Amino acid sequence: MSKDIVIVLDCGATNARAVAVDAGGNIVAQAGRPGAPAGWLIWDLDALWGRLCEACRQVCAQVETERIGAVTVTTFGADGAPVDGAGNLTYPVISWQCSRTEALAAGFAERMDPWEAFATTGYQVIPFNSLLRLMWLRENEPQALEQAECFLMMPGILSMLLCGERSIDPTAASTMMAMDMAARDWSEEMLQLAGLDRSFFPPWCEPGTVIGQVTAKASEQSGLPAGIAVTAAGHDTQFAAVGSGAQPGEAVLSSGTWEILLLRSDSFEPTHWGFEQGLLYECDAQAGLYNPQLLMMGSGVLEWIRRLYYDDLGEGSAAYEQMISEAEAVPVGAGGVTVLPSFVAATGPTKQYGTEGTILGLGLDSSRAQVYRAALEGLSFQMRHALEILGQATGVTPTAIRTVGGGSRNALWNQIRADVSGLAVVTIEQVEATVLGAAMFGFVGTGLYNSPAEAQQAMAKGQRSVEPSSRRQEYEVLYRRYRLAAPALQEFYTGRR
Repeated sequence: MSKDIVIVLDCGATNARAVAVDAGGNIVAQAGRPGAPAGWLIWDLDALWGRLCEACRQVCAQVETERIGAVTVTTFGADGAPVDGAGNLTYPVISWQCSRTEALAAGFAERMDPWEAFATTGYQVIPFNSLLRLMWLRENEPQALEQAECFLMMPGILSMLLCGERSIDPTAASTMMAMDMAARDWSEEMLQLAGLDRSFFPPWCEPGTVIGQVTAKASEQSGLPAGIAVTAAGHDTQFAAVGSGAQPGEAVLSSGTWEILLLRSDSFEPTHWGFEQGLLYECDAQAGLYNPQLLMMGSGVLEWIRRLYYDDLGEGSAAYEQMISEAEAVPVGAGGVTVLPSFVAATGPTKQYGTEGTILGLGLDSSRAQVYRAALEGLSFQMRHALEILGQATGVTPTAIRTVGGGSRNALWNQIRADVSGLAVVTIEQVEATVLGAAMFGFVGTGLYNSPAEAQQAMAKGQRSVEPSSRRQEYEVLYRRYRLAAPALQEFYTGRR
């Protein structure tokens, strides 16, 4: 029987899932379990592994296990932990949501020029950077590092539980602020800030590489067949870009609570201007490519509006369908209501949008639908500004926007994005772009496909393109007003006016 199924363990910040994907890119079974950090915002690894195993057993019960050729892991970035020789954590996995490293981030410039760090690693100084957590351990829990044999990122930890082997992939490691991005290797200078060197990390394992085989113990826990390949994947954003089917020159917009706008580029050329604008770089899943990107608020703003104005509709898809229906009846410009959608402090990679969140133009007759439409427009203006920054910083003018994630399912938002940007907005039939991309590399690891490009071609699903409409010129005028308002309000909120 053909080994034409890969199991993807997709571990997000709020949900741990197992998904079975066949060689044609179809999801044949999936199951998930909710979860969140515990305590001082650390991950309970035993609980997380338990949820993944439960989901995996459920999925394996729905497919012919003889068809499963490999299992692979994709997770959020930045989080990891030191591991001893027996495979035990010497300190829990600190969540990216934890505040313990904020002081280190604030004082980083006393240790190194942030621009120099960016020029080497492609990363801004952000409190959740893994390197800052290694520095925190060195200063506060040094025994955790002294007792450890190596440091693993979350994909490597979960892969170790599956096969017993240590590994680290460049996509996850590039979220650490510890790599020499141009070399796709460690930066000894950055690691020295935590009193470490490259010997503290396992050998590199590129996506699609076979790390090991599922052990008998992991098979009993998860229901996966013992002996199948455990292949490397890594940071979810990079695999969403591959799964999206993005072509050269297309921007990829990963749209969820936060949005990440990125390119798949063959060059790493950091500039002072890009640094000042909050640009950062991560390693693409494919060796030789880089992902210049910008991080900004996304549907978290829309969820806030739902709670504030649409609470009577409850939660779920029906509530958003009603919100979209009401907003479709509102003219372009939302009746003068404008939303500047940052809703976060003006720091790190979000600093170019740092207005703390603002709603302008409210009147006694303003409706909730106007506020919601204004938020969709404001988020789209923010995206266009990010497109301009990305283009100027990289020299690449995007030809289209390929959007994935939950925010890609909002047809009204996609049309507004197209009208505001003047570019086609492409969505794919298979909404699980991260899972699809990780499965593609899994099939490369099993030898079913010879390359990610071959897997991408064989597993690609249908797509839909939303073209700019006749409202394009109206939005051009509104965007100019937005670009005038945002800097003035940023000055006001930061005390410069």
